[in-house]
Parts: sequence; structure tokens; C-alpha cells
Amino acid sequence: MEIPTADESSIDHRIAQRLKGLRAERGWSLDELARRSNVSRATLSRLENAEVSPTANVLGKLCAAYDLTMSRLMHMVEDGFVPFIRREAQTVWSDSSIGFRRRSVSPPARTLAGEALECELAPGARITYDRPPRPGLEHHLIMIEGRLEITTSGETHDLRPGDCLRYRLFGPSAFATPPESGARYMLFML
Repeated sequence: MEIPTADESSIDHRIAQRLKGLRAERGWSLDELARRSNVSRATLSRLENAEVSPTANVLGKLCAAYDLTMSRLMHMVEDGFVPFIRREAQTVWSDSSIGFRRRSVSPPARTLAGEALECELAPGARITYDRPPRPGLEHHLIMIEGRLEITTSGETHDLRPGDCLRYRLFGPSAFATPPESGARYMLFML
């Protein structure tokens, strides 16, 4: 499964603006955010100035520091709520360094909690998160194709097409694909 690349500089720029805004809203210095997120001050500065694209790992750490899901952050960079959104208008964000792509299927809404994502992870890829963006965040993951190994709460699950894993996040988690197979899955978060 190959992860397509696209020019996403506009989404990266909007993410950078929102990250800068979140820090300013809390009155945190770059040093304070670095301490809370375990992301270097230099990296934070480069992200906020849109000099680099964020990785899934770094966004996960920042979202945890801000007590937001990654999808909620993505929705914050979108304009007003529209209850219907066609596939071609859904926001797609990629981390090409690891071969991860996520499509925000749910129409952006700052006030609604549930979110649906379509995710793709390239063969031999691994994403780790130190902590959840919000303790107890509920996930329903449905495998569409490929293979995916998920580790959460110290337990590892090997998922194949049609499998569903329902779990709540309280600590570190990891998503990994074997070298011979990528994964495509739907993720519902509550």
C-alpha cells in the first residue's frame, strides 16, 4: 500500500498558526510548552513558524500537553461547521517521514465530541504516543485492509481486515505494520 504525497503546505501553515495561538491562549512560553510536551524549544519554534511540517509523534505530544485530540486540533484549523462534507473536501494530513496519512471524515465541529478518521499506515511503519491527548479517550478501530498491531495498556493486538478493537487510552500506545503489509482502517473517537 503506497501512501500518496500531496502539497499540503496550506494545512501545515494553518496548523502552525493554531499551535502558536494555543500557546498564546495559555500564556505559555516556548520553554514552558517544551517542558510540558517533551518537545525541544527549537522544534516548537520551527513548527509555529511553519518552517517544518509536524510529525504524528510531535503532534501527539503537543495535543497531550494541550489536552486535545489530534482530530480536534485539525478541526480547529478549519472554518465553521457544515454538517455534510464530501470526500474531496475532507482534510487530509500526512506524515511522509513514517508513511502515515489521516483523513478527517467527520465534518469539522469545535463543539461536537465524536470524530471519524480514515487512516493509512505504510508497510513497516510505527507510530508511538507517550500519552493520550485526554485520559480515557475511547477509540473504536475497524480494520479495512492490511495488518496492524496496536499496543495499548501494555497489551498488543494483531488486527486484520474486518476486526474491530474498542479501547480507552490511559497511557502510551503504539501502531505498527509488518514490513510486508500496510494498513487502512477507520478510527472513531469519543
